[in-house]
Amino acid sequence: MIVDSHCHLDRLDFDKLDLNLDQVLENARAKKVEHFLCVSVTLDQFPFMLDKIKHYPDVSASCGVHPLDQKDALDKQKLISLASHDKVVAIGETGLDYYYSKDTHIVQQESFVGHIEVANELKKPLIIHTRDAREDTINLMRAHNAENCGGVLHCFTENWDMAKKAIDMGFYISISGIVTFKNAVELKDVVKQIPLDRLLIETDSPYLAPVPYRGKTNQPAYVEDVAYYIAELKGLTFNELAEATTNNFYSLFNQAKRA
Repeated sequence: MIVDSHCHLDRLDFDKLDLNLDQVLENARAKKVEHFLCVSVTLDQFPFMLDKIKHYPDVSASCGVHPLDQKDALDKQKLISLASHDKVVAIGETGLDYYYSKDTHIVQQESFVGHIEVANELKKPLIIHTRDAREDTINLMRAHNAENCGGVLHCFTENWDMAKKAIDMGFYISISGIVTFKNAVELKDVVKQIPLDRLLIETDSPYLAPVPYRGKTNQPAYVEDVAYYIAELKGLTFNELAEATTNNFYSLFNQAKRA
């Protein structure tokens, strides 16, 4: 069995897929996906997201604000209140994204620090998004004791040096369908170096569908394709990769209910 460690079920376009949420999850379960982590990107939309998934025992939630959705200062008390729900197993996604906008760096950094503080207070791991912000991401993690709560650098596309620094802090590295893209040469080399006991897999659906579905709406069933591709890259069987990444998921997100 495998786990989709990062998806946005509330962001799926069900009309485009010609499926409902029950069918999306059943398609994934048929591909041996036993658990789904549905990840929050705004606090305002979190109650809507939670309402969509609350009846599924194999779907857990995170709570947080994506750095590119961070328009104002983080409301830490609101985050603490929402993230205290027993369905919530992680804080985030949070982090730094310097690719698109240079005028939000300060508010992103302040929000990231706030998320780290809440994660440490609630003893729930972090889900970190990082893009073109390697040094600042690692420095803020170190400065604010992110190793105490642990977490994952999700949809990782950075270099081995950054991955190793995060791993040395006890963090996991999660790989999405981007690794199947032809131009992801450096990422493929990074994946080969990630220790198996620090590796997670994800779809980040509805975004970034892996080959052979690239350009289509991504869905959790496609995490199987990610798993097969990574297993081949690392010289493992699918079952070896599946067992390790599934155990890693429940070790990190230890409040998620295992089937």
